[in-house]
Amino acid sequence: MSTDTADRNRVIITCAVTGATHTPTMSEYLPTTPDQIIEQAIGAARAGAAIIHLHARDPETRRPTPDLGIWLHILRAIRAECDAVLNMTTGGSTFMKIEERLHAPSTASPELCSCNMGSMNFGTYTMIEKYRGKWKYDWEEDYLEASRSAIFRNTFADIETILATMGGGGTRFEFECYDVGHLYNLAHMRDRGLVRMPMFLQLITGTLGGIGPGPENLMFMKETADRLFGRDDYRWSVLAGGRHQINMASIAAAMGGNVRVGLEDSLYAGPGQLARSNAEQVTIIRSVIEDLRKAVASPTDARRMLGLKGADKVGF
Repeated sequence: MSTDTADRNRVIITCAVTGATHTPTMSEYLPTTPDQIIEQAIGAARAGAAIIHLHARDPETRRPTPDLGIWLHILRAIRAECDAVLNMTTGGSTFMKIEERLHAPSTASPELCSCNMGSMNFGTYTMIEKYRGKWKYDWEEDYLEASRSAIFRNTFADIETILATMGGGGTRFEFECYDVGHLYNLAHMRDRGLVRMPMFLQLITGTLGGIGPGPENLMFMKETADRLFGRDDYRWSVLAGGRHQINMASIAAAMGGNVRVGLEDSLYAGPGQLARSNAEQVTIIRSVIEDLRKAVASPTDARRMLGLKGADKVGF
């Protein structure tokens, strides 16, 4: 992982293009088929995202899916059109078993994959009232309601499985930390020799079930990470849900961190204004970064900064 002085002024933009949280009714611009995901991922890369964080969706039902064939179609099509680092989820969705979540990533062996650092409540049921009676698909309301009683499972055994399964092929990790305790879970894995330093942390605020949004919570997480890992032994990024997305990403960029945007995390480009694409959000945060007199990292920069194995060593 590069510690070059010039790289410290570069900001990696990750774009999470679809996720497993939002449902089709919520925005006509949310990509919910493989071909829509491909198109918007390529657009986000061309707008300046060095990393594309991916989930797969079924073309008929528009639900999140672990299907290997769909995944490989998405990955190969994006790779054919751009040089972005393709980052596969190992979280899948709250309702997938760990075996389903790892099926496609273990075959595709990407340069980067996510690793969620603790079990948690992950509440999306609060969005039901806004869309009740407007659903495009009959599964959407039940899917959201199920989050009221579900646990997004990431036990110590699950984390060990993800690290062992993906790390053996040279894949590196985006460690997703939704709360301060997740940082301590990561330190525990580091202390056992299961995590290779330096690391790439995604500090997440504003998810119901995790730490709340706000600069003070971000500062607490960053200070905790500094104590646990040393200021120079990790790179970090910030994502925030909903209306906090751009504000929190802007704070992260000003603090010397990296940023994540995308329709997985927020459907909006401004108050009451749906983002018409993932590229629109990338363009907004790119402008912020450049106004801060920082450089937007290219995919080549990101690979060097994060110590990735390279696109020629993936399994797709």
